[in-house]
Amino acid sequence: MIDHATIGRILDTAEIVDVISDFINLRKRGVNYLGLCPFHNEKTPSFTVSPAKGIFKCFGCGKGGNSVNFIMEHESLTYPNALKWLAKKYNIDVVEKEETEEEKQLKDERESLMIVSSYAQKYFTQYLWEDEEGKAVGLSYFHERGLRDDIIKKFELGYCPDGKSKFTEAAQKEGYKLEFLDKTGLTIVRDDWQRDRFAGRIIFPIHNLAGRVIAFGGRILKDDPKAAKYVNSPESDIYHKSKVLYGIFQAKRELTRFDKCYLVEGYTDVLAFHQAGIENVAASSGTALTSDQIRLIKRFTANVTIIYDGDEAGIKASLRGIDLVLEEGLNVKVLPLPDGEDPDSFSRKKSASELEEYIKENETDFIRFKTQLLLKTTENDPVAKARLISDVIRSVAVIPDSITRSVYLKECSRLLNVEEAVLYTEV
Repeated sequence: MIDHATIGRILDTAEIVDVISDFINLRKRGVNYLGLCPFHNEKTPSFTVSPAKGIFKCFGCGKGGNSVNFIMEHESLTYPNALKWLAKKYNIDVVEKEETEEEKQLKDERESLMIVSSYAQKYFTQYLWEDEEGKAVGLSYFHERGLRDDIIKKFELGYCPDGKSKFTEAAQKEGYKLEFLDKTGLTIVRDDWQRDRFAGRIIFPIHNLAGRVIAFGGRILKDDPKAAKYVNSPESDIYHKSKVLYGIFQAKRELTRFDKCYLVEGYTDVLAFHQAGIENVAASSGTALTSDQIRLIKRFTANVTIIYDGDEAGIKASLRGIDLVLEEGLNVKVLPLPDGEDPDSFSRKKSASELEEYIKENETDFIRFKTQLLLKTTENDPVAKARLISDVIRSVAVIPDSITRSVYLKECSRLLNVEEAVLYTEV
């Protein structure tokens, strides 16, 4: 059998519109694509492809499924051979092996972790809305931040009761094993004690693309210099933080609809943008942006606008993210915010129309952003300017498409007042 890691890479890489477009002509219709069904004769298109959901559906003959199902049906292949077909298309090496008893057990364990995480989310959400402590501490905080109830419910926000192990005791009483509470990171277990990881914190559930809860972020509200402001779930069999973006599940339909992703840093940045009516937004959750996260965005759009804090640290984070996004072949813009502002604070001061207008007027192509930013520090210093030019050219060099590279080199030549031929020698 094909190993699970290979299957995961194939499913993550095989963009359904790209796969099906090899066989039929698809035309964009709203957030979806439409074409003539290849499985039955029809004159009026009834075959719909949803890139946001990663599925196709024919409303004429009823056939539907994901990329693998399409190849199985269209090419008359078995499931393993359809996976191999897609692996060949996307140059993915196929690793095959027999599924051991241990692997079967791991599959069951992953599902158990999902079930425990789902219970925890429901518990935290219910505690926020129905318990006096939850309402007085957690819900009041969200309201003080200006969040509407529909946004709080949309993201399934919650509150974990204060105290040593109230949640853990409740979960065990409902029949959930301490082993899985430990493995999800919901409970910290030691030889002679156990306690809730998120005790006394507001809760931000983290969803996978299918909408299932796989992890949590928790923010402390009381003053405690010894406690971290934010605590996140540890890595587990169902959660790898470098491969997840907060808000991607809630955003995926809008990413396709607007063909753009606004990339922010934190949980509250995402919530604030949704409240302002801008839903095509996702967050790296305070971690450095990774290639896996960028590929996740690429499944829905090739256009990214990076929005980080207006301070020096935020600008540096923007610069780090630019090269990674370029390397994956996406188009990059940057939205600089006023100094001292972050996406959360800034968007809460603006109406939806004002925020959209600010974005429209201020988002900047990455070349212009990077050169103007760095030129400020190299004025009248030829050596520093030479380093700047090399820095910008390194960014252009990672762009995989040669035509796009050429266009950017021409723009660099104009902005930096350096001959284009000289820049070409550095790429």
